[in-house]
Amino acid sequence: MAMWAGRFAKEIDKNVNDFNSSISFDWVMYKEDITGSMAHAAMLGAQGIISPEDSEKIIEGLKTILSDIETGELMIDPAAEDIHMFIEQELTDRIGDAGKRLHTARSRNDQVALDIRMYLKNRSKELKTELMKLIKVIVKLAERHTGTVMPGYTHLQVAQPITFAHHIMTYAWMLERDISRLDDCYKRMDVMPLGSGALAATTYPIDREMVAEALGFAGVTQNSLDGVSDRDFCAELGFVLSLVMTHLSRLSEEIILWCSSEFKFVELDDAFATGSSIMPQKKNPDVAELIRGKTGRVNGNLVTLLTMLKGIPLAYNKDMQEDKQAIFDSIDTVMLVLSAFTPMLDTMTIRKDNMRAAAAKGFINATDCADYLTKRGVPFRDAYKITGQLVRFCVENNLTLETLPLEEYRKLSDVFENDLYDAIDIEACVEQRNVLGGPSSEAVKKQIETFKQKVDI
Repeated sequence: MAMWAGRFAKEIDKNVNDFNSSISFDWVMYKEDITGSMAHAAMLGAQGIISPEDSEKIIEGLKTILSDIETGELMIDPAAEDIHMFIEQELTDRIGDAGKRLHTARSRNDQVALDIRMYLKNRSKELKTELMKLIKVIVKLAERHTGTVMPGYTHLQVAQPITFAHHIMTYAWMLERDISRLDDCYKRMDVMPLGSGALAATTYPIDREMVAEALGFAGVTQNSLDGVSDRDFCAELGFVLSLVMTHLSRLSEEIILWCSSEFKFVELDDAFATGSSIMPQKKNPDVAELIRGKTGRVNGNLVTLLTMLKGIPLAYNKDMQEDKQAIFDSIDTVMLVLSAFTPMLDTMTIRKDNMRAAAAKGFINATDCADYLTKRGVPFRDAYKITGQLVRFCVENNLTLETLPLEEYRKLSDVFENDLYDAIDIEACVEQRNVLGGPSSEAVKKQIETFKQKVDI
């Protein structure tokens, strides 16, 4: 019989029990549930709410349950309603009536709110560690390729020359912002709700600050209704995870393009690619494609969380049981993605020659040709028009700006001199962009150093 069954005259319908049960996914919080209960029991004993002997019995009993679960001696019962009831029932079976006193001055509502905050705090720390590993790989790639020239794109059309270091560092900054958001989210997660009771706190003289300090929380919630009904931190973490996946998906899309025969900018290590069941020549970027696909899954979980919250009145409602599957799946998915993505990026071969060859195409130095004129007094709009006419002439005559004779330049403007060819040299085009945040090798090296100081790597 359920531990809350005193009000009911008959057993709950089996199908309803299965529908109501959350043990299949909330069991992962067993450690947080036990740790939280030990802190609660210690406080109950210290406040004289239960006897010191019962408090000690409860704590020792919980310690043995935790040890037995982690060694595999105790298996979590899949028929239990949830992890909280499973542990309390196991405790009572082991130590008798003392175990029944654990739930004094506590509701499952504030117990669940505590457990999920503790669990997500721990997982957020793990996520930050994995994000830092990926950032270090990106920075290492950038340091190796400050001189690797490649085309920069807008609208997926060749635009201006940059370096691979400049390009890949973009993702380092994206992930740095993700970590910053994760840190901010952690702060709002780091308040302890235990003591809120079902919704209206408790009549017992509890010491909430004692429990918060024992569990490593920065503070306690200030409103008991908010303490049990707040799941903002789940939605906020869900958004952070969605944005992480969005950033990884964008880089994955570029890797997929770069692996293609049309680009040939990179080659994935054999350990991070797959073949075809029928085409023996294929080397498919399946890891990157799966990451791109799993982004939709994480985004869907965020919508689940927001939709769950949008229409429920205060305080706790059973709808809120849906928070766990959504946010747990999102964090598990992102952790799995990072475990594959980071080594894939770390072992990827950069095809410098192909990047440089692509940078020579598409009149990528046209802006620099126009800048050459403006630096010599020609208004930019006139310089823009002259350069456009030169590009059209080159296209019609199968030439490039580098191979176009000076006399053709001078037909449109007598400002052009022989030093033009130095100005539109691809490497020069990159190195002349030596401004803060620019793609020159010097600017990118400064950017990397600034980043390393900011992120402390």
